[in-house]
Amino acid sequence: MSTVENKKGIDLYTWNTPNGRKVSIMLEEIGLPYRVFPIDITKGDQLQPDFLQLSPNNKIPVIVDHDTGIHLMESGAILMYLANKTGKLLSPMGDKYWEQMEWLMLQMGSIGPMLGQTHHFVKFNPGKSPYAEERYAKENARLYQVLENRLQGREFICDEYSIVDIATWPWISRFEFQQMNLSDYPNLKRWYLNIASRPAVHRGYGVPDVLEVPLPE
Repeated sequence: MSTVENKKGIDLYTWNTPNGRKVSIMLEEIGLPYRVFPIDITKGDQLQPDFLQLSPNNKIPVIVDHDTGIHLMESGAILMYLANKTGKLLSPMGDKYWEQMEWLMLQMGSIGPMLGQTHHFVKFNPGKSPYAEERYAKENARLYQVLENRLQGREFICDEYSIVDIATWPWISRFEFQQMNLSDYPNLKRWYLNIASRPAVHRGYGVPDVLEVPLPE
């Protein structure tokens, strides 16, 4: 991991995962300049001592804000920090703020962890644990339905585009990993395609490697 003296702005340590893409999409949306340091989790970069100083849990993403001296792990905390830093994509304290927190915590506590288990068992280890495959596939479908119901009559999860959508969208972008058909969830599909059309989302999705945004049939 390289270091440069007298840095300003934000360093982003990331990889091509839903949690990593949350932060690169956020940075593109709010327009803050940043430098990218790829952490190849397939090669164990996340276990290197210098990275562990920034992320004791050996997970990406991590940011270092050289303007404030703050460094943060955990994607939800990073999104909240960047929103507060810029005054963008998060409502002021009040009823709407707490609604956004409610749905952000749903992503952090349920959608991310459960869909991540679907990836592990259904995509990468099929046949090793039929019970786990069935359990997480059912939970995956249940959470898709929660979002489907929530998005009835709404353009975005909390009515206006926010860090809630930025946190959730990258996990739905792995619908192929999850063997899910977005056409079975028309509200969710509409929301997904709406966000997928945003230029900042395309740019952020291609960090650290330039990859095309998955589009459902």
